[in-house]
Amino acid sequence: MGLLDGMVVLVSGGTQGVGAGVARAAVREGAHVTISGRRIDVGEKAAADTGARFVAADVADPAQARASVAAVVAEHGRIDGLVNAAGLTDRGTLLDTTPELFDRHVAVNLRGPFFTMQAAVADMVARGEPGSVVNVISSSELGGQPYLAPYVAAKAGLAGLTRNAAHAHRHDRVRVNGVDIGWTDTEGEDAVQRRFHDADDGWRDGAAARLPMGRLGRVDEIADFVVFLLSPRSGVVTGSVVDWDQNVLGGLD
Repeated sequence: MGLLDGMVVLVSGGTQGVGAGVARAAVREGAHVTISGRRIDVGEKAAADTGARFVAADVADPAQARASVAAVVAEHGRIDGLVNAAGLTDRGTLLDTTPELFDRHVAVNLRGPFFTMQAAVADMVARGEPGSVVNVISSSELGGQPYLAPYVAAKAGLAGLTRNAAHAHRHDRVRVNGVDIGWTDTEGEDAVQRRFHDADDGWRDGAAARLPMGRLGRVDEIADFVVFLLSPRSGVVTGSVVDWDQNVLGGLD
């Protein structure tokens, strides 16, 4: 459909999982896409697979987060769209989370998106042109599992930041939205299930049996929705954090 024809887009954390899916969909819809990530080998392969350009950046470092935006602006003269998809899901409860683990979650899941947005929105505002940001959050930010305490804290902060930035820059015509995604089938989730939950090769079947729709969420579906929010086709929508999940938070049986 060409939803992003000619747009210059950065996908932070675009080297795997949902981020890579968003990059692939954005390229398909006509955008000039750059993906960022920590691992050069993974990033270069993802760039080749998606048709995007790769820039190495660890968003936990604010300087690198801002530099990833600067690299896009240096190549294209501007940035029109940003998707913050980088994420850390290491486990920790309220009682066993160390300060170091808490800080890692904040660094990746909140501080990184903050400073990536800061740099991107600054370019949009300086040029006086509209722009669009989509933050990939999590339905867990609304409460979450006990073993995700620092993750929930950081993602809840990102949801609040999404609304704050949208409100602050609505008159600049910069739209900022978020997607609270649910349990999704990614290579990262597979690694997490094996590392933290002793899962075997059949964990997806067991998970699917417990879910209302009988399956986990799919990357391509989320990517299409993120691209829609990123695109002008989503109109004037800003400050929305959309639940993209098959469970209804607050619903009780």
